[in-house]
Amino acid sequence: MAPPADALEAMSSVVSSAISLITQFEAVIEPFHDRKTTNPAPAPTQETLQQQQQTTSVDPFSLAHDSTNLIRAHATKISLFIINEPFTPTAITKVLRELVAGPLPALTAAVQLCDAQTYTKVIQRDIAWHCSRVFKELRELLQKVPKDGKILVGDKKNASAGAASGKGSIAATGVLWSVCDDLMALAKRGFAGNLVLKVEQFRDTLKDTIEELKEWGEETGDDEDIGEDDDGEDGVKQITEGVASTHMDAQDMLDDLMGSQDYIPRDDPDKIRGRLESCLKRLRLVTLLYSAMIKRRLKPLPRLPPSTAVPDGLPTVAARLDEIIPLLAKIPERFGDLAIAFYGLDPGEIDKLMDQCFFDAYAASELLMKAWDGEKDAFTEWALKFQVEIKKS
Repeated sequence: MAPPADALEAMSSVVSSAISLITQFEAVIEPFHDRKTTNPAPAPTQETLQQQQQTTSVDPFSLAHDSTNLIRAHATKISLFIINEPFTPTAITKVLRELVAGPLPALTAAVQLCDAQTYTKVIQRDIAWHCSRVFKELRELLQKVPKDGKILVGDKKNASAGAASGKGSIAATGVLWSVCDDLMALAKRGFAGNLVLKVEQFRDTLKDTIEELKEWGEETGDDEDIGEDDDGEDGVKQITEGVASTHMDAQDMLDDLMGSQDYIPRDDPDKIRGRLESCLKRLRLVTLLYSAMIKRRLKPLPRLPPSTAVPDGLPTVAARLDEIIPLLAKIPERFGDLAIAFYGLDPGEIDKLMDQCFFDAYAASELLMKAWDGEKDAFTEWALKFQVEIKKS
């Protein structure tokens, strides 16, 4: 039995309104996570900071977690309604109205409450980006709600993600669950927890670079192995012929290209090995710097930002973090470029990039030399020793 026409019409209207509202919310939060459109926030005055502390009592992380949890639950109901008989448009309409009235505007408010002056641009951008993913996937699921009163079957229900016809409602629900879980995990970690996770990931990338350079340095190239057969026109010809004559895929090509890199020759005329040993020694020091920062500067931070009022005109905690986190992110990228210079046996480029890498590491230690209250502590003493060692070649 087909559902009543008026119920279908009401459901279709609410679905369209919900999709339109989600699109509006996406536009509201886009500037918070889009690096191209976000304008730098002005430095807050002391009066502004005090007003924020007095008026802002809602925890944006808790709000984001709870609203996302409700979105996940309501979306699950809708997902079941559109694939199971009997099709009940009134039930779908009820769930959608609950979504529009509560969780959707609450999630948008969570992004707005996570202001950059208090929670840092870094954290604000992260929470906004995760919220935008939830909105996007929810919008795509709602677009699958049938308007003809018949449940979804076949590919509309079962098509996997990446299917030519687009993913079915079950796959769309699974993707939505995943992005909701990611956002709720971010919210549970809170302010300090998310900063710690970021810097741990940067440090792990550095550790990977150490292992790759170490393994590369243990290989010794023979003079006869370095020539046209491997690196010149013959080598390129061999790869291109392989593409034409075999089923070589992109990964095979990448493996061949990576396998063609040079190793340090036995006579080492450019003293690459000495540079590598110096680099690895100081790179290990940099990973220790990241670990020390995590332990002494980030983990002591509370789940919510500390008071933004600081003595003696020092930058706020948020301002210091927004300066140091991008630098800590850039250092592993620079070391990746340095690794490529080593693989190319380019002493000039190696020297230039090593200077840049270790200067950045020195600058990072300087930015967090003092504790958040501006006082010296155990990390200060360690950082001074680090600076002495990192300058050594």
